[in-house]
Amino acid sequence: MCGIALIIRGIRIDLSATLLHSQSPAPNPEPVSSSNFVFSVDALEAALRRRGPDSLGTKKVVISAGDQELFSAIDDEDCRARLLCCANRETCSRVPYAVGQLHFIGATLQLRGRTAVTQPFVDSSGDILIYNGEIFGGINVESDSNDGEILMRTLGSCCSCSSREHASACSSNGKGRTSVLDVLSTIKGPWAVIYWQDNSRTLWFGRDAFGRRSLLVHWPTMKDSRFLLSSVSPFSSVDRSSDLGVEDSTSPSFWEELSCGVYSLSMSTSELYGCLVGEIKKHEWANTGLIDLIKWERVSVEPNPEDIYFSCGPDQSSVSLPAQNVLNALRRSVMLHTSVHKIFQVETSDTGKQELVPVAILFSGGLDSMILAALLDECLDTSYGIDLLNVSFDGQFAPDRISAKAGFEELRRIAPLRRWKLVEIDADLSKLTLEMKHVMSLINPANTYMDLNIGIALWLAASGYGWVSEGTSNNNDDENQQRIRYKSSARIVLVGSGADEQCAGYGRHKTKYRCGSWLGLNEEMKLDMQRIWKRNMGRDDRCIADNGKEARFPFLDEDVIRTILDIPLWEVANLNQPSGTGDKKILREVAKMLGLHEAAVLPKRAIQFGSRIARESNRKNFGSNRAANQASAGSVVINMS
Repeated sequence: MCGIALIIRGIRIDLSATLLHSQSPAPNPEPVSSSNFVFSVDALEAALRRRGPDSLGTKKVVISAGDQELFSAIDDEDCRARLLCCANRETCSRVPYAVGQLHFIGATLQLRGRTAVTQPFVDSSGDILIYNGEIFGGINVESDSNDGEILMRTLGSCCSCSSREHASACSSNGKGRTSVLDVLSTIKGPWAVIYWQDNSRTLWFGRDAFGRRSLLVHWPTMKDSRFLLSSVSPFSSVDRSSDLGVEDSTSPSFWEELSCGVYSLSMSTSELYGCLVGEIKKHEWANTGLIDLIKWERVSVEPNPEDIYFSCGPDQSSVSLPAQNVLNALRRSVMLHTSVHKIFQVETSDTGKQELVPVAILFSGGLDSMILAALLDECLDTSYGIDLLNVSFDGQFAPDRISAKAGFEELRRIAPLRRWKLVEIDADLSKLTLEMKHVMSLINPANTYMDLNIGIALWLAASGYGWVSEGTSNNNDDENQQRIRYKSSARIVLVGSGADEQCAGYGRHKTKYRCGSWLGLNEEMKLDMQRIWKRNMGRDDRCIADNGKEARFPFLDEDVIRTILDIPLWEVANLNQPSGTGDKKILREVAKMLGLHEAAVLPKRAIQFGSRIARESNRKNFGSNRAANQASAGSVVINMS
């Protein structure tokens, strides 16, 4: 979709039922009319509007204590009148004095469905949904339907009991209705959701099990008693916040990445505190298959000597069954992640002969992006073009630019009917002062130079604004090529995240293997997958989405993860072999099956090194690469002042 946010004011948040936070209950809430907050609703709306949504909408819900009446504000004036009346409770007898407010904001980048939709979704029962995600399985979504509308309809039929009460409560009435937790646990695909269930006075929120969609949380504090959820941190002035004596929302301590899972916030009136109280609970997933994926238990870890012999046998030209299984799973994943829905077909008819490029790839020319490009070519009709987005901080000399050009030519050889465009995005770090400040707000709460370097590279690459070479020749004759300005119109961007974590692509994997053998390697890979939501996914999603693009991660498809876990570790990687051979061994076999023989032997390079932004950042901030290495620059926290 695009992005979501929620601001809750005037409600005392009780976190005692969870291990989320030390304070329980939260500080007394500020009056809902208070203006002494570091940023406003307008700031959140502006941060989401930057993403270029097709629509952006808001919805306010006001809850009054005492009789538990809930009412929706028809408009701003109506809302102000009610809040003013409640604030002046000594002279007002029309409504109870304790008031809480929920303000929903939903931005929609519409990629599915035939008709325009606007969030928040509101049904006849008063339920409210804001959703940022795609449904690729678990719930059926037809090609002419919108994910959010289908999810709203599905959630609307759920029972109002909690997960603990669900089995007995629903079976006793004979209706056998499913729960909100059941529905959210069923979804395959990336998602973040905020859902108000009116009849139970319960707010449900959460994000998918691998954190593929960003959702930040601000737990109430003494300085800012609001409870906040947002896809992105709005930029705010440090000076202004210090003058007001409140927290700075650009500080990493203000926001947290919401840990993956499903949460509920149940509203009630507290006689003890004389106000509205919301109790937050985190629920266990209701899908046993998903729980198994999260545990990340592999079918077999330690090989026998004969297993290694057969894995590295003499007939290297044969296709292994494990590699074929991974190829099939990846092919299905790319198909699901890039299926051209009715909305694209409508655009095609509107634009006539103008070339349509619905999908682009963050492209280094390395193993992962080459596999995605080859599979996308198989899955996408040849009438569509494909943009390959490559960023460089060293012109034509960055390693990723060199490999991207080689990969571009290899793709043209195996798929000559496709209209490929290599979009060369050239950047100069010394000229990106304002852009760096903006990206710092996007990566928040991440706060190291490594996070910033990766964030800038992803943000620039996803912009799709660079150069393409056109000419009369189909070869590498530069004299016949002319570079022209070009901006990719693709709204879906494929990213290779998850390939290194699952297939032992990092240098630390080889270190763990040498120190701890197969068991040590497996434990390091499990750790990578179980923390990918916090270290990578939220940050990357925010940086890409800021350009009006939606990031999709085929390697993190649930069925792909399951397929790789069902393969013995020594078939996935064999780190006794040299770099470019044993690391990500199974993906190298997949590449060969796709005809990508040159890409199949390329070594791993992280984007911050392949694009050379790390080198330029080290020189700028530490004086030299040597000084940066001595200071372990990648993990150094950025000075935010």
